[in-house]
Amino acid sequence: RRFSGRAMALSNYDWAQKLAAFHANPAGFLESTTTQNFVGDLLRALTDEKTGENVKKQILGVIQEFPTWLFTNSQAAERAAESIFSIYSQLPFVPKSVNLKCHLLLSVTTIVIATDHLIRNEKVLKNLMRQLLDAVCDTNDRKYGGGFRPLRAVACDCLREFETCYPGLLSRKLDLLHTLQQKEVTPLHQAYTLLYSQVLKNAIRTLSQSRNVSDGAIREMLTRNEEIKWKVMAKAQDLSAVTITSGLSSLPSTVETKELKSSVTLLLEESFLLTPVSQAALLRELIQVVLLVRSLPPATFRSQLLRLFGTMDICLLHTMLHMKATFTDSLFTVEDENFLLKRLVCMAHHPLLSNPLKLFYMDCLLHFPENRPINSNLEENLPILFTPKMAACLFPTLFNDSSTMLSCLNLVSLMCVENAEEDRGLAEIFDYLMSLYKLVDVNGSRERTVTFFRAVYIFVGYFHNNEMFMVELTQYMVKLYQRHCTLAPHMINLINSTQNLLEDAKWPVSLAEALQKMIVELPSKQLSPHKLMWHLRVLTRVAKETTILQKVTVQFLLNVVRVSDMCRSGEWRVGNAVLAVCRSILHHQNLEPIFSDLADLLQHIHLQFQDVDIQDHAHFYYALLTCLSHEKLARIVAEGTGNCSRAKTRSLSSLMSESTGHSISVLPIKHPVLKLIPVPEEHSPNLTAAGDTSELDYEEDYLEKYLGQFCIVGFASTIVMKFHLTFAERVDPEHHRVYAIHLHFDLRNSHYEPLSDLYVPCLFFNGEPHVFSLPFKPRLPFPITLYTSAIFTREDGSTCCSQLEPLDVGFSRLFLTLPVPTNWPSKIKASLFDQLWTSLEQADSSQSALSRFCFQTAQRPLSELVTLHFQKYVVSQKSDPESYKIFLFLPPQTNILFSVEQLDRMAKVDIVTDNWKLLPFINSYLIDITSQK
Repeated sequence: RRFSGRAMALSNYDWAQKLAAFHANPAGFLESTTTQNFVGDLLRALTDEKTGENVKKQILGVIQEFPTWLFTNSQAAERAAESIFSIYSQLPFVPKSVNLKCHLLLSVTTIVIATDHLIRNEKVLKNLMRQLLDAVCDTNDRKYGGGFRPLRAVACDCLREFETCYPGLLSRKLDLLHTLQQKEVTPLHQAYTLLYSQVLKNAIRTLSQSRNVSDGAIREMLTRNEEIKWKVMAKAQDLSAVTITSGLSSLPSTVETKELKSSVTLLLEESFLLTPVSQAALLRELIQVVLLVRSLPPATFRSQLLRLFGTMDICLLHTMLHMKATFTDSLFTVEDENFLLKRLVCMAHHPLLSNPLKLFYMDCLLHFPENRPINSNLEENLPILFTPKMAACLFPTLFNDSSTMLSCLNLVSLMCVENAEEDRGLAEIFDYLMSLYKLVDVNGSRERTVTFFRAVYIFVGYFHNNEMFMVELTQYMVKLYQRHCTLAPHMINLINSTQNLLEDAKWPVSLAEALQKMIVELPSKQLSPHKLMWHLRVLTRVAKETTILQKVTVQFLLNVVRVSDMCRSGEWRVGNAVLAVCRSILHHQNLEPIFSDLADLLQHIHLQFQDVDIQDHAHFYYALLTCLSHEKLARIVAEGTGNCSRAKTRSLSSLMSESTGHSISVLPIKHPVLKLIPVPEEHSPNLTAAGDTSELDYEEDYLEKYLGQFCIVGFASTIVMKFHLTFAERVDPEHHRVYAIHLHFDLRNSHYEPLSDLYVPCLFFNGEPHVFSLPFKPRLPFPITLYTSAIFTREDGSTCCSQLEPLDVGFSRLFLTLPVPTNWPSKIKASLFDQLWTSLEQADSSQSALSRFCFQTAQRPLSELVTLHFQKYVVSQKSDPESYKIFLFLPPQTNILFSVEQLDRMAKVDIVTDNWKLLPFINSYLIDITSQK
């Protein structure tokens, strides 16, 4: 079989658009074609000399970014790798091609590592490794010159990636890599050094896991230059992040380490030549080497400490702290530790440093790796050598930004807790908190307000046991809310957050009680609708505290609804907020002391409030209160948790943020209860307009008439398909009679217009299936999968939802006959076929396409195949040689023309279409029908 076409030869602009579409939505893009065809197009474009270099780089970029999408099996990955290798080997070693060579090398490496399909394909692996090693062996640009230095850099990165993903893979090349690292004097010395150090660390790690290690094992390992063992890839272990654990094995102290010590020392001496980031990476590798080899003392790094102590680079400082956490007092003295602490404190409030850097230094103080820590937990702790004098340098000011201010407050509060005798420190912290309070009270911008409440949260977290300051803080918070009731959400959030932080703390409850007392004592004149809404939100939260009595709250609400014009105005939001308080009381409180007052409140709202929804809810709560026990009532008003996709019934109440609305509980069914069965239909032309054929001129150009009158104006672009709705194979008896069935259809792509939901009154297990039709309106005539969900009611009254099995709508279901009047004779249809074929063949449009498909006819005659699949689409046929002209129309306005001809035992199908995107589906369809026996 052969399938090719002019449509694949896209211009550079078209390729750029196509790649951008794939990059934006890979899943959606691959719905319009097959992965195999798309990858084939990509590889053909790479080999095409007409394709611009920038487009080839974009194609390789897609391969590098989406390898798992494009190469789903080993065969596809192998073909792609071999094709890219072929392109790589054909490119000459000239400076113009170096950039493309880099992308090609990186693409094959990505395919091998990312997909895991080729880890046992030694042919591809050996070829790739040979290319990579050939590139890195050109030390100092002796062979190809400096223009090809980027290729060597990419090769080093690829080898490092291999060693990262498959540790120990390159351990048999240590001697070669060490030699290359020593010879390299260009800026790529850094890349060679990092590659060698990583391979060295992994080799030591692999050796340490061996059972029998000879005394000369390290020397033998360092001088090894053998073939790579590819079985390492199949049994890869991630050794990239070795940590200090009890399970970490190290080499025996009897192993000779003279050569290894020399290599480590040499790497450390040359480390200053590297960039800070590379230095940090090198030091981390060497830290693990020293950790694994007992006979290598940590003092090996002593020569680097002086330089590291004075560094301003974050990554190097972080590496030094990692080194300190690893070796503790075996490398760092007490004086070193004290000096490092003072430096961190100095940097944490340095005026010339940015805020993120200051926050980093403060975080280092809170997680400082001490030589001899008192506790081993990973929470925030200040080191023993951190003194109150150091903390005083970090005391927050009002001029700090929000993040720095809160970090400093957290640090000094922790210092104050650990030094309980420092009462003056706590007073200063509270005074600072009051300074923030005054700023919020005077001009409460959003940032200031959020900062203040976060500061209160920190203060409460550390000092909640100090009753004197907590009582004073409560008074200030109540005063603040009294002046600014819009702070209600912040108050509620503070209560919730502090309760989550401190489960047994009394302060959140005392604050809630104080807010309740302040609100219920407000005079009626201060209860404007706007302020009342905020007060009701606070009271709703207060009602959740079972230790706070709610009698004053209910009496307050009863007085409000009687005195104010709330009921007469019928403002839904206010009424819903009042009911939210009632609902919270019903759910959480003991109702005996407030039964009569609460009943009066609900009855008054039911009778007087001028909104039907509020009346109904009040009546519902009243019925629950008077008819049910407290336990049952609490369960009913509790928040519903049952939900199902698109199954939650919503009203105005349940849509509002202050809602007390109820939702119907929907029971999800794991296995499908219903199923859809497509009904085979005989397609007939959708255009039934009759025309007078007596005046038809058979020499007339019918192409213009067809395109203008029928394809655009007179033809409906809807495909109506019939389905049977019936029960699935195995259904529980409780589902044998279902009612009020709501079917929701989802096509999950944008190629078709959305389908409307369908409602079926009932369906019985032993009854007839429900027959219905769905109108599919394609935007692009691609095959689709129909996903359906059903919501229905069982005989016991419960509501259930389930997913139906997805239903594929095949490509052939989209075929329609020629959309012309039914009284047009075959001669005119054949003439139209020829005119349209010529027009599309000669068109310059990038949408039209010519292709050919060939298949054998030994098992089935061509005539039988045409009769079975294309009988109603044939517009012309001949017997010698046997040939057919087949005209397919796909809505909304796509034409597919087949010219089928018998050639000995083969048949060829010439294809022309005005939409090249359909070629993959045409190919798949022809393969399917010609493969059937």
